[in-house]
Amino acid sequence: MVKRGLGVAVLALVGALVAGCTSDNSSGGAGGGSLPDGASVMKDSAATTKNIKSAHFTLKVNGNPPTIPVQNAEGDLTREGGPAGAAKGTVKLTLLGQLIEGEFVLVDNSLYIKGPTGGFQKYPAALSANIYDPSAILDPDKGIAKVLATIQQPKTEAKETVDGVSAYKVTGKVTKDVVSGVVPGVSTDVVVTVWAREDNKQPVKASVALGSDSSVDLTLSDIDKPVTITAP
Repeated sequence: MVKRGLGVAVLALVGALVAGCTSDNSSGGAGGGSLPDGASVMKDSAATTKNIKSAHFTLKVNGNPPTIPVQNAEGDLTREGGPAGAAKGTVKLTLLGQLIEGEFVLVDNSLYIKGPTGGFQKYPAALSANIYDPSAILDPDKGIAKVLATIQQPKTEAKETVDGVSAYKVTGKVTKDVVSGVVPGVSTDVVVTVWAREDNKQPVKASVALGSDSSVDLTLSDIDKPVTITAP
């Protein structure tokens, strides 16, 4: 367990939920047909993502990747609430061989965790030395914005409706050094699929493929809606 322990490890394993997508235009290519160029979409998406201040996230891990302990998580994230931002939500993960389910609050450089029984427990910041910081998700320099800005050979594959939002589906490769900033434990370059809103190019979903049968999926919603997170 660490300062950003459960909540941090959770948010850190970013990557993007791919449920409920319906295709509106399947003609692919980097700008093929009526679809815009993938590089252009990712450039605009990276720029708008740098300005996101808060979001609701839903995380799901598909398959059983050995280096990723989280099974699922959901909560709110904001760049306010301390130098590293703040987060709160629920998480289910395996830690030291044990399945853990509970609530977490990360604020003012402190992590609070509440299990099935008892109240919240506070963990010292020193314990987070080797754990990923969840604020990296919205960090303009090392989070999702950087992934979008450095995706290689992005290809716009379709225009799809994702959770009621019209979005462009773009797929490309991201180096392990970049993606590890939001998905700890990644040891190779990976294929990443991003769904960016048609209107303002904000990312709706993203999926990091970790092999033939494993992936980390994340959705972002309620972008920039007011989020207040305080210590329990």
